[in-house]
Amino acid sequence: MTSITRLFDFPYYQQDKYTSIPDALTTKQNGVWIKTSTQEYIAKANAVSRALLKMNVQKDDKIAIISTNNRTEWNIMDIGVLQTGAQTVPIYPTISEDDYEYILNHSGAMYCFVSDAEVLRKVNLIKDKVSTLKEVYSFNEIEGCKNWNELLIQGVDTGNQSEVEDRKNNVKTEDLATIIYTSGTTGKPKGVMLSHKNIVSNVLDSASRIPFEAGKSRALSFLPICHIFERMILYLYQYYGVSVYFGESIDKISDNLKEVRPTVITAVPRLLEKVYDKIYAKGTELTGIKKKLFFWAIDLGLVYEPYGKNGFWYEFQLKIARKLIFSKWKEGLGGNLDLMVSGSAALQPRLARVFAAAEIPVMEGYGLTETSPVISVNDMRNHGFKVGTVGKVIDNVEVLIAEDGEILCKGPNVMMGYYKDEKLTNEVITDGYFHTGDIGIFDEEGFLKITDRKKEMFKTSGGKYIAPQLIENTMKQSRFIEQIMVIGDGQKMPAAFIQPSFDFIKEWGVIHGIDVGKSNEEIVSNEKVIARIQEEIDSLNEKFGNWEKIKRFELTPDIWSIEGGQLTPTLKLKRKIVMEKYIDLFHKIYN
Repeated sequence: MTSITRLFDFPYYQQDKYTSIPDALTTKQNGVWIKTSTQEYIAKANAVSRALLKMNVQKDDKIAIISTNNRTEWNIMDIGVLQTGAQTVPIYPTISEDDYEYILNHSGAMYCFVSDAEVLRKVNLIKDKVSTLKEVYSFNEIEGCKNWNELLIQGVDTGNQSEVEDRKNNVKTEDLATIIYTSGTTGKPKGVMLSHKNIVSNVLDSASRIPFEAGKSRALSFLPICHIFERMILYLYQYYGVSVYFGESIDKISDNLKEVRPTVITAVPRLLEKVYDKIYAKGTELTGIKKKLFFWAIDLGLVYEPYGKNGFWYEFQLKIARKLIFSKWKEGLGGNLDLMVSGSAALQPRLARVFAAAEIPVMEGYGLTETSPVISVNDMRNHGFKVGTVGKVIDNVEVLIAEDGEILCKGPNVMMGYYKDEKLTNEVITDGYFHTGDIGIFDEEGFLKITDRKKEMFKTSGGKYIAPQLIENTMKQSRFIEQIMVIGDGQKMPAAFIQPSFDFIKEWGVIHGIDVGKSNEEIVSNEKVIARIQEEIDSLNEKFGNWEKIKRFELTPDIWSIEGGQLTPTLKLKRKIVMEKYIDLFHKIYN
């Protein structure tokens, strides 16, 4: 059996343990799901390696990959590059041309592989400013651009496979594998250096927490593979012999779920919120006894506690609710989904409860790019699941809570450092402990709970600490609120900028016979809309102390997005940019 010490060992391990999985990697092309077996995956990766050697790619050269969607080619390129001792530099497709230029120059990328014409257009705008860049290849057929198939053709000749084997044998587990540039909420992207050992250890140390049926599970992958969360999960899938199907796009998730019928998906909280809102909206359209049953099941789900803690009568009712109502939720998500893994941001406890009640548990975890990424994760088995926490720390990883509440992490998963930035590396890693910047606590049972970001907490002029993420996460439970940013550093009280849920408000207006307006600008200035959102704020404010309550808010007509600059590619708020964008609203609130 292949021992796993380097990332490119995973497909070989899969081949050894599960023979050849026919749909190891599957991508939809022209309406047809194209399957790639484990055997073909390895063969193509080796062809890529042979071609790269012929192209004079050396150990420690950097090769960038930019793809707007997850696809088989990404994984083949990843393994093909790593086998040569070179490193991959995955780049978010939605970042600006300036960031493309910065990352390609900073990493010294030699070749760049892009998915489609739009990404190629952005790269072409800046490629003359990147002195190290020799050539750009595309996965799609694009006129005037070299295609990645040229590498497969060039690598057909197996004459230099022995050289590939030599390169593989000379890659040590401590060697650099990839540089992942974190989007960051301020400043230039930071290049996180992750070794083979960092990511391999994280896969193996997380593996026991994920209840896969080895060799029999099926996954739908749609979170960006350029982010370490989904990438690490893809290696984990290979370790467990999971068939991986790549979603076409976020917009087509619903269709893809029904086609693929996966047993597992990974998701971010915002996506789960949207899934829940869509289910809830359908429930409001029901009538009579069906509507009553639907909301009875919802109310039951919202007080769910695992392991029968609510007692016999609750469990009896839940069994009925699962048969009559929740089974339809599961069918709408493909019918076989029995596990969702969530990361990137805090999951609202109500969603953890209601999905677990529906027998589609969400295993919330915690980590950062710098920790490869998993630090802790929930596990439904062996009483390892607790709503409102990010689970228990994984094997071989140590976590300390500093005096100021900051979470410190030590282990084989902690990054090598920031590329070309020793000063910043030394600022965040002391005595082997990585300073996460997150504030957290351990409860009496050893579950880790994240309370806020250290840098995002602020004091009011009255000296009271405000934890904005906690308030924001609560406020987003309202279906009227799509995005919210709590403000008030040094001010007399907390306030907020709010991007309303425009689609829902339009539906609400129709149902209640209220003309909310057609444009976003009309909606945010509509007095009845403002009054209704005030009701939501007042209700949710009851969960907080008087000093934490949102006293005033202003609505923004913009859709907060990655492209608009308000959100990072992992959908976190860029607080500084949001503040700058809405500085007039800030003055309106506090003047």
